[in-house]
Amino acid sequence: MGWRWRRSPLRRRSDAVEAWTVLLLGTAVLVVAPAAGAFAGSASYDSEHARAERQRVDNRVVQGTLTEDAPSVNRFSSRTRHRVEVRWTDREGTVHTTEAEVEAGTRKGSSTDIWLDARGHATTAPKTEDAQWTTAIATGSGVTFAIWAVSGASWVTVRVVADRRRLAKWERAWARIEPRWSGHRP
Repeated sequence: MGWRWRRSPLRRRSDAVEAWTVLLLGTAVLVVAPAAGAFAGSASYDSEHARAERQRVDNRVVQGTLTEDAPSVNRFSSRTRHRVEVRWTDREGTVHTTEAEVEAGTRKGSSTDIWLDARGHATTAPKTEDAQWTTAIATGSGVTFAIWAVSGASWVTVRVVADRRRLAKWERAWARIEPRWSGHRP
């Protein structure tokens, strides 16, 4: 590979292009991709954390009671949480019903937390710290992988184009030299 950097009558333009491509894409794979992945993961975590904090401030949690059994976990479904009807009472004593997500197999009459928005409608609970980290790691990994994939595809493309040009150049050179070498005239 080092010979592609030196001046030489054997060095072709495609060799130099290929060498520069490998250098740039190698830098992208080894430096840019991990840095971009770390940045994207950090930004994702900050965003998810801020959203969860806003939800904790803007929404409130009340205790509700299940009015029906939650379906059990079975071998045909991987769901561990189900939406079921729950009942809760507000500060004025008014009884409300809504749907809330609970663990599979939770029995009727069990208590559960219900998150309510400012209008009193059921909403999703803020993401846990583990869920925030999972999202951040997935985002950072996805960005890193995407840069690796684009870099790999770019390298393959440059390599294929360079090989085609080299082969075409060899074909033209052989077409000029072969009659002199073999003694056959076209």
